[in-house]
Amino acid sequence: MKAELIEQVRIAPGTTPGLPDRDPGARLGLGGKKDGHRYRDTLLTELADLQALLWAEDRRAVLLVLQGMDTAGKDGTIRRIFSGVNPQGVRVAGFKAPSDNELDHDYLWRVHRVVPRRGELGIFNRSHYEDVAVVRVLDLVEEARWRARFRHIREFERLLHDEGTTVLKVFLHISRDEQRERLQARIDDPAKRWKFNHDDIDMRARWDDFTAAYEEAIAETSSDWASWYVVPADRKWVRDAVIAELLVSTLRGMDLQRPAAPDDLEGLVIP
Repeated sequence: MKAELIEQVRIAPGTTPGLPDRDPGARLGLGGKKDGHRYRDTLLTELADLQALLWAEDRRAVLLVLQGMDTAGKDGTIRRIFSGVNPQGVRVAGFKAPSDNELDHDYLWRVHRVVPRRGELGIFNRSHYEDVAVVRVLDLVEEARWRARFRHIREFERLLHDEGTTVLKVFLHISRDEQRERLQARIDDPAKRWKFNHDDIDMRARWDDFTAAYEEAIAETSSDWASWYVVPADRKWVRDAVIAELLVSTLRGMDLQRPAAPDDLEGLVIP
């Protein structure tokens, strides 16, 4: 286990992430691409076994929150990291613009209803952090409201933690140049054009505003019970290795236990 790898990306409570000064292309000591792939693949084999134990134990849950700029790699992370796990014990939830029904409830209502059940490994593709970043940048609610949400979110995540859900929050950190290349690739590849939206250009123009919004949100909500991890994501193989390590090291540390078998199986032969 490379504990130092995780410490490089963890944002300690009470500190700021310093997003403008972090290198989105950092290798974090992982060596080259082939080394990173081998390391990731070894971890993913173990992840499948640990996720099966989590499901069998059925006492606790893990929630991985994936947040980041457009094209940061949330979908790709989910495809690569969770391809080998048992889908029966995994729950993926995505958060787009809220529906009318969702807007008729408090902003955490749609989030709380899809948190993982005991035994599940849950993944959020975007999350409740849209409600302190996007609403801020687009001026959808007044400042007093989105600022109050920092406290709401800290306590919401404390509730999840206290009730047995380990919350891991990952900000996929890409550079503006890398985002441009990924957006252009969507336009140039007919098979990917469905992913492109002209709003992507408008949102890209607000890069600095989003950076400031995430900088403050991460600083305000990285806690002892729900830490943030800023993962360099320009190199997809680095991103995948770090997230695989984060999940595996977390699950190892939970000391998951396989349920006891019935005590009358010795010598039993199925007729």
